[in-house]
Amino acid sequence: MSTSAAEVLRLVLLGREGAGKRTAVCSILGLQDSEQGTEPPVILESSKHRGEAAGRQVELVSSGLWFGSGCDPDERRRHISSFISRSSPGPHAFLLCIPLNQPSDGEAAALQVLEKLLGSSAIRTRTILLFTHTEELDQDETLEGFLVTWRKDLLELVEKCGERYHTLERGLKAVEELMEKVEQVASSDSGEKHFSCDLYREAEEKVRRMQEEMVQQRKGDEEITEEDMLEVRDEAERSAGDLDVEVDHLFPSDGCGVSTAPPCFLWRLWEKLSGWARWLPTVVRREALLGALVGLFVGGPVGGMMGATVGSVATEVGKRRTQKTK
Repeated sequence: MSTSAAEVLRLVLLGREGAGKRTAVCSILGLQDSEQGTEPPVILESSKHRGEAAGRQVELVSSGLWFGSGCDPDERRRHISSFISRSSPGPHAFLLCIPLNQPSDGEAAALQVLEKLLGSSAIRTRTILLFTHTEELDQDETLEGFLVTWRKDLLELVEKCGERYHTLERGLKAVEELMEKVEQVASSDSGEKHFSCDLYREAEEKVRRMQEEMVQQRKGDEEITEEDMLEVRDEAERSAGDLDVEVDHLFPSDGCGVSTAPPCFLWRLWEKLSGWARWLPTVVRREALLGALVGLFVGGPVGGMMGATVGSVATEVGKRRTQKTK
């Protein structure tokens, strides 16, 4: 193990609404969904979870929603300040949940914001993409094959994050393998085990100052236990959550924030087409979807004709391949 036995691995879990953060928390810490607490399915505030993952002691900070069309500037500032304070003095890795069944423009924009906010090394050396909703994959299809064949946009994000990605939805050793990747990240960044930057140093200084004040207030005849110190630390992190973070310039000026999906009508069509395509035979499933999407995005009679042509040609190719293998 590259980190010391006494050191707790700190992880920051990021993701849009519906990206599977709650499920990721439960998978990593081996919890049943009901054991995670009473937080709502949509995580509005940052929350910290402690536990054991594959023999390692882990602190997992699940960030509130700070990128998306529903966030106003004050919400973004509060959520970003919160996950930084709650993961100070710095995480060993950032885990960005990305659903395979959705476009990736929101995550691409979020990585750009993190890069400007924390520095390029936060993305290049510390971020692991955590792919979710892998039901998109066929039974005999690998994640690698799916990305190469169908999701070049996700491959670009993988490259930006130093070729680091993982999924917790396949295989019993998924958590163990993820922890190994986290430790590789922690041991490869200039000898510094956890990530650090000016913003994290500022957050840790504020947290420690508040922690010392709270300890002084609690001191009396009784000795402060390790459990008491843990409670004080948590309280200090929550209280220090309002950092002086200027984020307005990192987001579009129209107040809409980083878009996590295409326009609503296109998104609904994408979901319908994807759902319909899952019922088709494996050989023609994505070919038919491809044709539909060509017609959708080109538009008009020309787009419809092109879509039909692309879909039918691809389907016919699939049929001939099937016949050859019989």
